[in-house]
Amino acid sequence: MPFVKRGDSVAVIPSTEADVKLLARLMRAEAEGDGELGMLMVGNTGVNRVRGDCIDFTDINTIRDMVYQSPGGFEATQKGYFYQRAREKDIRLARKTIKGTRYHPASNSLWFFKPSGDCPEQWFGQWNTGRYKSHCFYSPTRSDCPSVY
Repeated sequence: MPFVKRGDSVAVIPSTEADVKLLARLMRAEAEGDGELGMLMVGNTGVNRVRGDCIDFTDINTIRDMVYQSPGGFEATQKGYFYQRAREKDIRLARKTIKGTRYHPASNSLWFFKPSGDCPEQWFGQWNTGRYKSHCFYSPTRSDCPSVY
C-alpha cells in the first residue's frame, strides 16, 4: 500500500464548492479505472500544481486555472465523461486532496501520464517517482519547486 502523509484539517489551497466539484470530476475522468487511490493521486497532482508556483505552473492560482490550463492541461477536459455531474464519493476524495492528504508516488508530483508500456525514467526532464496501476508520476526536484514539498 502506498505511503500516506496526512495533511492539515484545513484546505492547503483555496477552494469553493464549485472548485471541489470540478476537481472531483477531473479526478474521476482521469483515473476512475485506477480506483479511489488512483483518483486521489491525480488529485495530489492537481493540488500540487496550484500550490507550486513553479516551472510550468507559475500562473496557476486556482483549481479552475489548473483544470483548464492550456497548454499543459488535462486531456480529460476534452472528453464528454469529464462533464458529468460530480458524484458524492468523488467529492469526498477531492476534499481529501484539497486538505493536503498525499499519496505516494504522487505526493509531490506535478505530472502524470498513462504509458503503453513501462514508465520512462524521465518525462520532459522530470524524474519518475513511481507508478500506480496505469499511471506514471513525475515530480520536480525540491530546488526547482520547494512549495510542493
